[in-house]
Amino acid sequence: MELPRKPDKRLEEFRYFLKDSIRQTINFRQTAQSLQLPAPPLQKPSPEDVVRIDLPEGPGSLKKLCALPVGQAISQRESVRFYADEPLSLEELSALLWATQGVRHVLSEECALRTVPSAGARHSFETYIAAQNVKGLQSGLYRYLPLDHQLVQLFVDELIGIKAARACMDQRFVAGAAATFFWTTIPERMEWRYGLAAHKVIALDAGHVCQNLYLACTALGAGTCAIAAYDQTECDRLLGVDGDEEFTVYISPVGKV
Repeated sequence: MELPRKPDKRLEEFRYFLKDSIRQTINFRQTAQSLQLPAPPLQKPSPEDVVRIDLPEGPGSLKKLCALPVGQAISQRESVRFYADEPLSLEELSALLWATQGVRHVLSEECALRTVPSAGARHSFETYIAAQNVKGLQSGLYRYLPLDHQLVQLFVDELIGIKAARACMDQRFVAGAAATFFWTTIPERMEWRYGLAAHKVIALDAGHVCQNLYLACTALGAGTCAIAAYDQTECDRLLGVDGDEEFTVYISPVGKV
């Protein structure tokens, strides 16, 4: 007779993350915001001497290129792992960046309204682009500056696609993408307002961002495939982030179909 398996206690522990029970245990009068400590900046600073690339106007590019009705885009949305050799244009990349993290209005130093929802409008993410086949961009790694609608060139590397795939546990289709979106989180942005309740909503916010990418890709004739299985250390090393105060949380390669 087969003995019943003992339940893994870790399953119960990790399920707790999905609940909002922790909110009842937090003294919100003691959060950094309530203590009137300065909020982390809404955009990660960049050195003055880095190469900055102006992007085509975001809302206009999105409206021009993504003419597919939203109902049709939702119906056709699917994960795509095979991409054509055709490059993305800089205007298409601009539209996708605007769709996922575009800033519509800055309300204050602590709050900005974007094209995606975020708990408390705190938007903890930074967007990195491993550009391998984008017209007007050298192959390499870039970071999006949503407040300026610009790209910062971090480094040039003809092998960026292969390195991105390697960091994604050798998922080969990543190497065939025109550009791969890497989203990192800076948890302090959300912790400033929500304390220990911040981490669940960071995960929820990542879903909002990636779904916008799916729909925008579908509408402009491209495809993407969300990736949550990756080598944390290798991704953080590739992006040049410390893995503690900023680290990779989600990845999505993009290419024409």
